Amino acid sequence: MADFEATYHAHVDAVFRYALKVAGNRELAEDITSEAFLELYRNWGSVDPGRLPAWLFTVAKNRAVDYWRKSAVERRYVESAPVPQTTVSAEPGLETWIMEEPALKPIHRVCLVMHFVHGMSRAEIGRRVGLSEVQVKGHLQYGLQLLRKAWNSVGASERHGDESGARRTGAL
Repeated sequence: MADFEATYHAHVDAVFRYALKVAGNRELAEDITSEAFLELYRNWGSVDPGRLPAWLFTVAKNRAVDYWRKSAVERRYVESAPVPQTTVSAEPGLETWIMEEPALKPIHRVCLVMHFVHGMSRAEIGRRVGLSEVQVKGHLQYGLQLLRKAWNSVGASERHGDESGARRTGAL
């Protein structure tokens, strides 16, 4: 073991500088250097001591190549992956109506906006606001009942004529 420690101390700075030059990133160079010496430790009995510095540089170079190949594959995958649709599926006035409807409690507003304006599932809403999926379902159902009641209480002419009716477009 003393031989390995002496070898490590003799070559660690040179291997690190080489890894830093190849990788261009300090953290990655540290990882590559560690992996090179770990590989040396695993193959301690089979490595020719006369070829040692070159052997460590080769391992460091191969680890860097592996990293860059993996990064290139990941980059190609990200570039070719379809872009998720972030468009709002609700009509522009829906969020305003939900936020201004006096019959709704704040929890109903939150659940309704997250679900109908932002397109989140009940499970996602529950994780965000700290409720169970069943509780979110109940708040959504009750909030929808309140919105339907408010919708039905407004006359047809008001829904189609004035500004408050314009924000209440779309059926729930």
